[in-house]
Amino acid sequence: MKYPKEYLDEIKTRLKVSTVVSKSVALKKRGKEYVGLSPFKTEKTPSFTVNDEKEFYHCFATSEHGNIFDFVMKTQNFKFGEAVKHLAQLAGMQTYTFSKQDEEREKKWKEYLSLYSQYVDFYHDELLKNETYSDARDYLKNRSLGKEEVKKFKIGYIEKNPNFFDKIKNNFSEQALVESGLFYLDEKKKIYVERFRGRLIFPINNISGQPFALGGRIIEKLDYLAKYINSPETPFFKKGSNLYNLDLARKLSNKIDHIYLVEGYMDVVSLSKNGIENVVANLGTSLTDKQILILNQFFDDIIICFDGDESGYKAALRAAENSIKELKPEKQISFLFLPDGEDPDSYANKNGKQNFIDFTKQSKISIHQFIFNHYKSQTSNDPSSMAIFEKKLRSVAATIKDDYIKKYVLEFFLEKISSLTPHSNVGKKQFYVKKVKSLDSTKKHFNESKLISGVEIKEFSLLYLIMNNLDIIQENIHLIEDIKLFSAENKIIFESLLSKLKSGEKLTLENLSLDTQIIEKIFKFASIKHILNNNKDDQNKMFELLDEISKDLKNYDLEFRIEQLESKFSKDLSESTFDEIRELKKQKNIN
Repeated sequence: MKYPKEYLDEIKTRLKVSTVVSKSVALKKRGKEYVGLSPFKTEKTPSFTVNDEKEFYHCFATSEHGNIFDFVMKTQNFKFGEAVKHLAQLAGMQTYTFSKQDEEREKKWKEYLSLYSQYVDFYHDELLKNETYSDARDYLKNRSLGKEEVKKFKIGYIEKNPNFFDKIKNNFSEQALVESGLFYLDEKKKIYVERFRGRLIFPINNISGQPFALGGRIIEKLDYLAKYINSPETPFFKKGSNLYNLDLARKLSNKIDHIYLVEGYMDVVSLSKNGIENVVANLGTSLTDKQILILNQFFDDIIICFDGDESGYKAALRAAENSIKELKPEKQISFLFLPDGEDPDSYANKNGKQNFIDFTKQSKISIHQFIFNHYKSQTSNDPSSMAIFEKKLRSVAATIKDDYIKKYVLEFFLEKISSLTPHSNVGKKQFYVKKVKSLDSTKKHFNESKLISGVEIKEFSLLYLIMNNLDIIQENIHLIEDIKLFSAENKIIFESLLSKLKSGEKLTLENLSLDTQIIEKIFKFASIKHILNNNKDDQNKMFELLDEISKDLKNYDLEFRIEQLESKFSKDLSESTFDEIRELKKQKNIN
């Protein structure tokens, strides 16, 4: 028994070829394609290619070629049914079970697609050719849309008193016509009415490019009618699981890593006309988890760009709180807010492609920054308000499904709150580790402001201790061999001392041959000099101080390495980087 085409298409929608192949083949990006060593033959030079845009792989060494189902079948020796089950599981879908109902559903699906295809074709041709449709064509012209855009998106127009039902009723059952959502029964007149009469129609296609729903827009200013309506949900069309223009936009994912998500059909068409084709629209509903998951399969950065008015802002906030749950490593969700009164359609038509791209680069903000900014703007500085503010941000972070992202978003929120309330944490342990300055910036700070940094004071203390206990340190040289210093000048002095101590010769402060100004600086700024001088004859105290300084310097080193890795992790969000951070923090806690 055959799997329904819609089920197989759904698997393809969720899984790129490169996603499946990379589970067993190391791939590298090269232009529009990925390359790797053939899984079908032992080789040293890569001859295996993957093309996500065309949805196939090809091996030049063996001539093996196919889609994701072929690849799994050939590399894992699966039968087709086993490959489908394996890939459905990878895509997070339920295993398909065959039954009489499934056969009936597949039959209805084919009838449904045929009905939509005929309907869209008819009204598209009418818009292009019917002379009585001049009002619709004038409307499109006034919106700066011409025949090219009408053809590309197969836009149609349905007159106010259409009679297509009578033309098509003999080809389909009455039940199929009603369940399609294209028609409904007028109970008073006992006639079937076309839902989209008097509207431009925008076909909503499935991943294979077949129309299976519509969006409709009125062209007259009639306050008693909704500006936009969409197909009702049917057994085959769910608004929250689909996106307008996904069938065309996904083909660009091989060369573009970001996608614009806008509110309206006209926004998509207008941006595309202006050369921005990596754009989709949600379908008149709040952004759903499923829509984010689908886009994540193809693009690394989802840029949500809603209208620059109050309703657009509110829609963006709802989208942010809902979609942050699906934030994943190596994926981003950003927001772009246009100037007041603008929508993507109007802004692109006024300013063009390059200006829109430049505006994006300058103005887009991350999803967690947007959420923080919004709730900060709702907050006053009194304790109750700040408590509500923190509680809300913690609850938002808690919804994130990925544990790594959840951790770092929560730390971001709490660190930002802490910067707003610096006095509330005095004398208390911070939730996060305060970052130490990198050594380069510390050195620059010292040179520019002539101040001594904390790490340098520790280094001065170490050098002071060594210089005042040369005999004892020489006998216990192993205690200082692995200590790492950071400031360039102190590092040179330490290495010189270490070398002389290892030589075995009898050393005194006078024969160290060090610049007297350097010695004066060390003796002046060493923080332990008073403690050491008060315990001159206590060797145990000296070793205790040496151990304390050694641990402090080691922690400076660990904090510096942790900071570097956290910076790296914020960009790549890789599990291995996170494991390194965790291990270093464990070492720091031990110290």
